[in-house]
Amino acid sequence: MKVFGVDIGGSGIKGAPVDLVRGELADDRYKVLTPHPATPEAVIDGVEEVVGHFGWSGPIGATFPGVVVDGWTRSAANVDKSWIGLDAATALRERLGVPVTLLNDADAAGLAEVHFGAGRGHYGTVIVLTLGTGIGSAVFTDGKLVANTELGHLELDGRDAETHASTRAKDEEGLSWHHWAHRLQKYLEHVEMLFSPELFVLGGGVSRKAEKFVPLIKGVRAEIVPAQLQNSAGIVGAAMAAAAAAAADAGSDGPAAAPGAAG
Repeated sequence: MKVFGVDIGGSGIKGAPVDLVRGELADDRYKVLTPHPATPEAVIDGVEEVVGHFGWSGPIGATFPGVVVDGWTRSAANVDKSWIGLDAATALRERLGVPVTLLNDADAAGLAEVHFGAGRGHYGTVIVLTLGTGIGSAVFTDGKLVANTELGHLELDGRDAETHASTRAKDEEGLSWHHWAHRLQKYLEHVEMLFSPELFVLGGGVSRKAEKFVPLIKGVRAEIVPAQLQNSAGIVGAAMAAAAAAAADAGSDGPAAAPGAAG
């Protein structure tokens, strides 16, 4: 079964058909730069170009860098603030002319990692964190998503955690791997105190260099592993959410749509 996934980010909009049996892209992804300012109309233009590149005409799943509740975007990270309070799923559906399921970008990446990647087969509480410009989070209990957790905004040392422990903070402050790993450890200890997870899955581009910092993190009880799907995780998770929504609409026995998503 193939479904289309689009990952809307602050720097790029990328998408591809997804093979949901294997949990991988069915074709090379196509990417366009995110426009600036990243207004709804301009971003939807980009999504339309990505979808049109493949001539896709079926259901689509899309991620968004912010809180998404029933298709409405309630916050906006790294895109224009005019997204806040928008029925974005409807705006996308009306432009593209096909069913669209919209969900938070970290939740989408988490869905992919839990079902096809590093979190597969793990039960209890699993937390997927995407480390990049900020810190995105996806929390799962026995495989079920708790949507829109936004754990990057927990307070750590009097600041938003993501301003202290994201890879952007590492790069902008010129932190060594040891120094950054210490900050990340403090953040993980704080999250662990609140949720007691069995597993942390660390995603984002920095996950490709996990050997440089994961062994430096001490004092965290939960197992810590790098994400496996990396840059395709958001696309795969978006497609999963679209397939679940389609199954729910058809009244089948398939999985229900991810919480917070809407078509």
